[in-house]
Amino acid sequence: MGFQETKDPSGVAVVRVDGQLIVGNRQELKDLAQQMVDRGERKILIDFARTGYIDSSGLGALVSISKKIREVGGELRLSGLNEDLRSLFELTKLDTLFEIAETPAQALASF
Repeated sequence: MGFQETKDPSGVAVVRVDGQLIVGNRQELKDLAQQMVDRGERKILIDFARTGYIDSSGLGALVSISKKIREVGGELRLSGLNEDLRSLFELTKLDTLFEIAETPAQALASF
C-alpha cells in the first residue's frame, strides 16, 4: 500500500495508488501532491489501476488536491478506476469534477 510517483516522458507527473485511499493515508497523498505543486508540477495524473477502495475521506482529499492544482493553473486527471470506483464517482457526481480516463495512456494523451 502506498503511492509511487514517476514522470512520464511527456513531462506529466504520475502518481500510482497501490491499495486503498482511506482516512489512514489520505494526508500522505495530499502532502505528496503539495510537494509536486511546490516544485512546479502542473500536469498530474493519479492512476488508480491498483486501487480497490476509496472512502469518503479519500474522495475529500482528491477534491482538495484538485482545487490546489487548479489554483496554480494546473490540471489533474484520474485513470484506472475499476467498476465500483467509477460508480462511486458517478453517484457522488465527482465524475463531473474530474477528467477520468480508462487507462493512464488515454489520460496522458488528453493533456
